[in-house]
Amino acid sequence: MTQKRILITGAAGFLGSHLCDRFIKEGYHVLAMDNLITGDLSNIEHLFELQNFEFYHHDVSKFVHVAGELDYILHFASPASPIDYLKIPIQTLKVGSLGTHNLLGLAKAKGARMLIASTSEVYGDPNVNPQPEEYWGNVNPVGPRGVYDEAKRFQEAITMAYHTFHGVETRIVRIFNTYGPRMRLNDGRVLPAFIGQALRGEDLTVFGDGSQTRSFCFVDDLIDGIYRLLMSDYASPVNIGNPDEITISQFCEEIIKLTGTSQKIVYKPLPTDDPKQRRPDITKAQEILGWQPKVDRAEGLKITYDYFKSLSPTALSKIEHKDFTSYNK
Repeated sequence: MTQKRILITGAAGFLGSHLCDRFIKEGYHVLAMDNLITGDLSNIEHLFELQNFEFYHHDVSKFVHVAGELDYILHFASPASPIDYLKIPIQTLKVGSLGTHNLLGLAKAKGARMLIASTSEVYGDPNVNPQPEEYWGNVNPVGPRGVYDEAKRFQEAITMAYHTFHGVETRIVRIFNTYGPRMRLNDGRVLPAFIGQALRGEDLTVFGDGSQTRSFCFVDDLIDGIYRLLMSDYASPVNIGNPDEITISQFCEEIIKLTGTSQKIVYKPLPTDDPKQRRPDITKAQEILGWQPKVDRAEGLKITYDYFKSLSPTALSKIEHKDFTSYNK
């Protein structure tokens, strides 16, 4: 039996690296691709010695060539945190549009099935809670978050167009807040921000009054949902996330209890267009994929906290200042 080959873009990132692990475990030949703007080779360096793993340093916004047969493509290349996509807005738009177009063309040429990583951000600041896949969203296209939100909405549109017009096998996952080992500290997302501040002995920053909600899914659960969706025959978007909703203030208190920090909570103004609610309706995932999250938040947070504690003091204190200038063209 011929070994199946899968291309994973954004492979050195948080989710991409866990996907590489999963598909290596499933016996695939993994072709990993990343331009390393926000990804980190340390996330996948344990795979470099394997014969069924290859890494390509490449920007998918440019033409993508892969020699030989290709069975699957997972498109996870994109800045995913507010700090990143506010620094590199043009690159964020390009990877969601040009990058997706290039990879859909590759999927068409190779006869490969392609899954794209969309996001709960397509729902914007929702007027419906929980958010079902049928909800069209409440998005400000010209606000500061628009470069990410609209890149993902366009990504879904062009993916569905390739499916309906060209007959390309496509899958669309809408990812809700996910956490776990290999998240980057100081990337602007709430969990690593809170844990990073606690470990450094800093006050914990809550934006707004803390009443806004999020729903946190442990990375292992998310990866399993993505795997099931890729192997399914369902082409429309599917929410993958944990519907256990919690306010940011409550979550902050959980982090304080977990880390044992004595620092106080500092409140700052809520950023423009920051979603007030975020909770997935996972009915489709349950019915179509037989999937639902298994790891409760207390267990997942402990695993994640232990990971961050294992980092060196230098890594904990480091705030990244990458040079993004050449990408905003």
